[in-house]
Amino acid sequence: MNVASAVAQALAAHGVRDVFGVVGSGNFHVTNALVAAGARFHAAAHEGGAASMADGYARVSGRLGVLTVHQGPGVTNALTGVAEAAKSRTPLVVLAPEATSPHSNFHVDLPALAGSVGAAFHRVAAASVYADVARACAAGRTVVLGLPLDVQAQPAGPPAPGAPPPPTATPDVGSLVDALGAARRPVFVAGRGAARRGAAARTAIAALADRRGALLAVSAAARGLFAGDPWYLDVSGGFATPLAAELIGGADLVVAWGCALNMWTTRHGRLIRPGTTVAQVDLDPAALGRHRPVDVAVTGDVVEVARACAAGLGRDEGWRTASLRARIAAAGRWRDVPYEDATGGGRVDPRTLSAALDDLLPAQRTVVVDSGNFMGYPSMYLSVPDAAGFCFTQAFQSIGLGLASALGAAVARPDRLTVAALGDGGFLMSVAELTTAVRLGLPLLVVVYDDAAYGAEVHHFGPHGHPLDTVTFPDTDLAATARGFGCASLTVRTPEDLDGVREWLAGPRDTPLVVDAKVTSHEPSWWLEEAFRGH
Repeated sequence: MNVASAVAQALAAHGVRDVFGVVGSGNFHVTNALVAAGARFHAAAHEGGAASMADGYARVSGRLGVLTVHQGPGVTNALTGVAEAAKSRTPLVVLAPEATSPHSNFHVDLPALAGSVGAAFHRVAAASVYADVARACAAGRTVVLGLPLDVQAQPAGPPAPGAPPPPTATPDVGSLVDALGAARRPVFVAGRGAARRGAAARTAIAALADRRGALLAVSAAARGLFAGDPWYLDVSGGFATPLAAELIGGADLVVAWGCALNMWTTRHGRLIRPGTTVAQVDLDPAALGRHRPVDVAVTGDVVEVARACAAGLGRDEGWRTASLRARIAAAGRWRDVPYEDATGGGRVDPRTLSAALDDLLPAQRTVVVDSGNFMGYPSMYLSVPDAAGFCFTQAFQSIGLGLASALGAAVARPDRLTVAALGDGGFLMSVAELTTAVRLGLPLLVVVYDDAAYGAEVHHFGPHGHPLDTVTFPDTDLAATARGFGCASLTVRTPEDLDGVREWLAGPRDTPLVVDAKVTSHEPSWWLEEAFRGH
């Protein structure tokens, strides 16, 4: 067996079911070998789209994502999507054919490219191909796997015996148990690390919260983890409701479970008040205290740590009272916060649009959100059933990743309706992947929050009198564009125009529906105003 086939066999043995990419000469044989080994190959229109598809698939499925691209320009085309995955620590293997001769026009410094965006780099050797692939699969992060062109055709060495798993140390939770025992108003904030552990993390952390009377919150990346819990405050940080901000700010102990406590989750540090004890739990010791000082740092798996803490603590109601529970039920969602509806003049208020969609869509859904001024509305007004139902492409803050990420999510969970929430700029940047959406034939609703501008820049620079010609555009019929790709489409200017969505939901949903929602844009979103305060 040659190396290209051995790579495919090793990935199949690791349980790889789906592969995303664009095929060229350098990855032709390894991709065909993957298909022969039982994987489904999903062809994208562009390598950037393929990278985001693999990223979205891995986030929603909890399985390893695999991306296969051509050497040289195939890698560079995919780089922004790979950067998003790497910065999100998505488990993803990038099969990157490598022209190792510096005289080749396809040559790029692959290790340097991978390192520049935060991805690991491994190179396959013929003698150790099985071990090389196994190491990439077990990394738990984004790995660019170099496949030198001259090595792919060489005979593969024999499979190496599996190494025993390294012993795991019992986490030291003494200081955290003491902090929990002393707290009277604890708040738990779970992040991406907890969301990756799924139902086990929800159960263990919520059980500890019940034992100590803690309130529950999440970072945006973990939205939905505690959905349905009566003590769930939803997202901490810039997206937080007024009530959530008040309660998190009133905590005497904040425990971060697999959460970075970065500037977005803490409102640039202002959300956690001086004097509050801050604890952080993470598998990666380097993550502890990276973004802000912490009083208690615990290295360990969030599930194991939560269970160990519960075993060492008695019960306390904390600040859980009937009156507080009623307040959370009445004002715990952005939908519960009153606002003046700005719909009119042929444009719909994005809050009104999002709330109406929330009522229309089935509860079993996956919401994928691109970046931009609009993104708080779908993120906070569209409910999700669990953490796997929310995919937030914000680690690199690039627009244009949402549509392809939604395609990967739809492949991962065809049993759920996938909703891609995009701005008009990100939609047009990624519009070629509508071809892929039609080809896949999966249930997909694309909602474009169309303000005919790069809204964040308009609201950032406009108040200071700067010219905005470079970030505002003529109104475009995006519904017509979508029809040209073979999608169903409609234009929405009032809530009543959403009747077309209702009709599509009642049908077979075998053609993607693109909604060109002409939204109001008189003022920045609340989260953007908060973000501006940090600059």
